Amino acid sequence: MLLIEASVVHEALDTALLMDALEEAHRGPMPDHSWQVLEQPAAAGRQAFLSLPAWMPEDGLGVKLVSSFPGNREQHGLPTVHSLYIWFDPHTGAPIALMDGEALIFRKTAADSALGSKFLSRPDSRTLLMVGAGALAPHLVRAHLVARPGLRHVGVWNRTRVSAEALVADLVATGVDAFVVDRLDDALRSADIVSAATMSADPIIKGDLLRPGTHVDLVGSFTPQMREADDALLQRSEVFVDSYGATEHSGDFVDPVARGVFSLDDIAGDLTALATGSAGRSGPAAITMMKNGGGSHLDYFTAREVLRAVESGRVVSGISRFSPAGPVPPATTASTDGAAH
Repeated sequence: MLLIEASVVHEALDTALLMDALEEAHRGPMPDHSWQVLEQPAAAGRQAFLSLPAWMPEDGLGVKLVSSFPGNREQHGLPTVHSLYIWFDPHTGAPIALMDGEALIFRKTAADSALGSKFLSRPDSRTLLMVGAGALAPHLVRAHLVARPGLRHVGVWNRTRVSAEALVADLVATGVDAFVVDRLDDALRSADIVSAATMSADPIIKGDLLRPGTHVDLVGSFTPQMREADDALLQRSEVFVDSYGATEHSGDFVDPVARGVFSLDDIAGDLTALATGSAGRSGPAAITMMKNGGGSHLDYFTAREVLRAVESGRVVSGISRFSPAGPVPPATTASTDGAAH
């Protein structure tokens, strides 16, 4: 079994290439996929364990395992999220590869949002507002810059200003014109693209503040108890989702639908509809919103790209081999043939 480090995942998943791969995948068959969440209450917020399997016969079988512990950083000096992705041979069910799931999440989520922006944001967009400055935020910013190279300014807002300052410093060091935002409401009024990746339980993206033509990328709110967008955003926007499964577990939909202020019938389309050209922004003045809900099919396609990069020899370092029965001599090392085709 291959052990694939985070550095390999990052090297294998160039944003532009992954966006192209995800777009192409959405024009073809989807794997069977599901989502399961277990939650426990904790002082720092609800702890969650997620299992996201996907299976396409004759192609591959994979599962992402994710733990989300909101108090980790303050209590243990550890990241909030930990993850692994396991790929199995589609013919035998034998494990083929174990890869760093956190790196895969960063790359997949960012490319997912960037693909939505490619289809929905205005080509003349100039200002990006990043709401949230966690570990995912720099990947989202850079992916949006790939999708819309005309972006010239990046504002960063975070509840804790020091985190926003750190992200801005990193972006500026790589040539991005970035700045700290102190007043979120004011920044919402002037942004062309808003990307939100927070752990918020209460709406912070206010639809009434957005000017015509704005595109909103919602990444947080991955449980029914979490919410980033208010009712006005849903009511003013042309609403899209990366997949309809996002409506089942995101508070951005669960709560408004339960109260009757939004209907799932009003969703304009998903990434498949966008990729095939059957849906899209109605005009330059429309406010668009895409909920980036993830989904195990997206993790599947992303992991498949990692394995293709490894099999082709495009990435070679940061890979080792492991057998549950003990070290495997080179002559008997399991093959990855067919694992990513």
